[in-house]
Amino acid sequence: MQNRAAQEPTAPPSGASDHRTTTTERGSFCLARCICGWHGPARRARSQARTDAEQHHRTG
Repeated sequence: MQNRAAQEPTAPPSGASDHRTTTTERGSFCLARCICGWHGPARRARSQARTDAEQHHRTG
C-alpha cells in the first residue's frame, strides 16, 4: 500500500517571497514544509500545521 502525500499550499504574507510553504500529510499526521528547508513538527490537526507555517513566515 502506498502512502499518498497531499500538499496544500499556504499563501505567503507580503514581504515573505523567499519562503513558500506547503502542508503535507503522512498517514494521520500533517506537517508544514518550506522551500528554505524548514519543516514543522508532525501534527494531527491540519489547522495547527498551517499555524506553524504562518509563524515561520512571520519569524523567517
